[in-house]
Order: sequence, then structure tokens, then C-alpha cells
Amino acid sequence: MRLITSTILLLSLLLTGCTSQEVKQEFVKNDAKSVKGEAEYLPAKPSDRASQLIKRTAYTLSYNKEWVNCNWVYWKLTREHCNGKNQRQNEKFTEDNEVKGSKATHQDYVQSGYDRGHMCPAGDNKWSKEAIAETFKLSNICPQNHNLNTGDWNDLEQACRLWAKTYDEVYIVCGPIYNNGVQKRLKNKVGVPDAFFKCVVRLNDKPSGLGFIYKNEGKHHDMEYYVCSIDDVEKRTGLDFFKGLPNEAAIESRANLNDWKHYDPDYNKNRDRNKFDDSKSGGKKKKNKNKNKNKKNR
Repeated sequence: MRLITSTILLLSLLLTGCTSQEVKQEFVKNDAKSVKGEAEYLPAKPSDRASQLIKRTAYTLSYNKEWVNCNWVYWKLTREHCNGKNQRQNEKFTEDNEVKGSKATHQDYVQSGYDRGHMCPAGDNKWSKEAIAETFKLSNICPQNHNLNTGDWNDLEQACRLWAKTYDEVYIVCGPIYNNGVQKRLKNKVGVPDAFFKCVVRLNDKPSGLGFIYKNEGKHHDMEYYVCSIDDVEKRTGLDFFKGLPNEAAIESRANLNDWKHYDPDYNKNRDRNKFDDSKSGGKKKKNKNKNKNKKNR
């Protein structure tokens, strides 16, 4: 009887140990996913437009085959993701073969007059070579005014990285805005946005959110000019962001840039900015043959 009882106890302990180990492994597996950008508080799937959900190493994207562009791109930016040795120098823009339907190609942007504007920027992903490479997929790219891309939009990207370093992590969603449907397209019918939105949320001791709307033009303004509430962005886009966010209504209803300014002691000082040169992007410009002939005849 004692032998049977001892055997049962031993088996019970062994089984308990295996179960605990399995639970531990599953937890580690799930935790690894979250480090790689497994999306919390994903935007709701839009019901009034085409939407294909694509999950990448560091971001999640909703693709619209009718716009030949994204509805939105969402990611969690952490302090660790802002650091790393990986750089973007050797990366090339590539077609996204995962999208269903029409897709952007390299030729769309050549001599188009528009930059290939990142939604989830390469600078947010120096921690991973794979993550950086995926930011160059053309589904993560929008036709963007050159001066906006290198100026005010770039300033906001840098601010988001500083906020992530200050608050440990922030949640970001951004994308294009089409005022009355797509009015202008590139060669392969890629929609040219009228504007862009970006929403940022932090969940530290003082949860807060900010919305931004930038016209797709090269005029320079201070960051305060673009600020609005996340609710305002949702009304403008018809999208619903940060589903399941704690205190979602309170965070999304107000916006105060002063709550975020202290991240940067040099905020009010002149920072290095890319020069506004009024030039157009989209590949090398064709040489003016007549102009070259005139030079030879001089």
C-alpha cells in the first residue's frame, strides 16, 4: 500500500513539474513576441474600406488595395528599439509581395516628384536588421512632399524616439489621409495623400495621448501647429485607434503638448534641421539636353 502511495505521489510531482515547465516556456514564448512588436491596443478593423492585416517584426499594417497604400501602420516603440548598431545605409525599397491586389513598385516613385515617406521609420528599429529591412517595404511607404519628409515630419519622428527613451515605451499609429477619396495617383495607381496623421500614447504614471495632422506640403510650422486630440484624428480619418486602451476616452479626448515637452531640455533651442530647399524628389531628374548643347557651343 505504501509502495502504491509513494508511486502516485512521485508521478504527481513529475506531472506537476512538467506542467509548470510547459507554462514557463509558453510565457517566455509570448513575452518574446511582445518584445518583437506583438501589437497591443491595435486599431479596430475599418468597416468602410478595404483592409488586409499584415504583421511584421516591429509593426502591424492595415493595407488598402484600392488606395494601393496603407490605412494605417501601428507599432510599440521602446527605449531599446531606439538603440542599436543597425543602420539604413544599404537598405533598398522593395515591393511587398504579401499584399493582395495592386501594389506599389519602385518605378512608381521614379521622377514622381514625391519622396518615399516612411510610416514606421527605419530610425525606430536600429535594434534589428530584419526590422529595418521591413520598414523599406513599399506598403510602409507613402508619396510624401520632400520638405515635409525631411522637415516637420522628421522632427516628429525624432520627438517620438525621445519620448520612448523618456517614458520607456510609447504606442504609435500613423498613416495617410484622403479628404474626398483618392484624387491623385502615381503610375501604378498609388494614392497620393492629402495629409498624414500620427497618434502617440504613453502609459506611465501620467497616461497621455497626442494627435497630429500634417498637410502633404512643404511648409514649416512649429510642432504645436499640428497638435490635436486623438479623437479629432479619429473623426477626420473615420478610424478607431488603440482598442482596449485603459482610460481610452480620457486619453484620446485631450491633447497638451506641454505635458510632453520636458522630455527634451533643448526643446526651445534651435535644433539642427534639414534645410528646406524646395527641390523635388522621386529619383534622378532627366538632364536638359538642350541646356548641355548650349554649354558646348559657348
